Amino acid sequence: MNIAILSRGENLYSTQSLLKAGRARNHAIEVLDPSLCAMAIEEGNPVVYYCNEPVDDLHAVIPRIGASNTYFGSSLVRHFQSMGVFCAVSAEAILQSRNKWTSFQILAAANIPVPKTVLGNAHDIANVLKGFGDNPVIIKVLQGTHGHGVILAETYRSALSTIETLKATKVRFVIQEYIAESNGADIRIIIVDGVIVAAMKRQSKEGEFRSNLHRGGSSEIIKLSFDEERIALRAARALRLGVCGVDILQSNRGPLVLEVNSTPGLEGIETVTGKNISRSVIGYIERNKR
Repeated sequence: MNIAILSRGENLYSTQSLLKAGRARNHAIEVLDPSLCAMAIEEGNPVVYYCNEPVDDLHAVIPRIGASNTYFGSSLVRHFQSMGVFCAVSAEAILQSRNKWTSFQILAAANIPVPKTVLGNAHDIANVLKGFGDNPVIIKVLQGTHGHGVILAETYRSALSTIETLKATKVRFVIQEYIAESNGADIRIIIVDGVIVAAMKRQSKEGEFRSNLHRGGSSEIIKLSFDEERIALRAARALRLGVCGVDILQSNRGPLVLEVNSTPGLEGIETVTGKNISRSVIGYIERNKR
């Protein structure tokens, strides 16, 4: 098959891992930089050009769309879908998972447990904060990634001042309960085609509440409980993601879905677990594009 990885970082670990896995299965696989793609509708048909050359021979694409390129990247994926090209992750799934509030709405509709979350557009923010009691809260911008745009407000006063600043600058955000018993740790679960292929527990470094490996956190292999497996699979299914990373917090009331990522990084989890996730992604494409 002819497969393209949509990525602006050809030398990134995840992109290279996918390239190697595709070539190992004898596929013609290449990287297309979305910023060099042009979309058109000609004579009623969708057309994609790459560096002014038409792209008309692809069987499948693997989107690796960064947060800063969500609008154009998802539009490009949708264009390929309309051309009959199989996409490992759909445009709609990228958009829904990338917006934290939208994803929480979808998860709630599927009765999937998540931390208490409030959209930050409420008129009476002071009263909203009182609903969290005297506990710290997490404030998240709607489209942050790798821990960027996530703020821990330990007091009512710091939460209120942060929220007032975000509202004044017209930044969209959510307010979320802080799960103290998780002790700065979470679980990252990779799901491909409805199957869990890898899982690890991430622990934040000293003095940091975010467990992202990009922020110096550590990680280890973990054996998932039945509830953790079930909730992660349900989250992926609710957001219609064929490939995703599901982040879960261990709380006193059971596992809670913290986030679902349509473009999970592969370096950390492949290194820790020894699992070849990229090979699973290529297998997913092979099963669905015959």
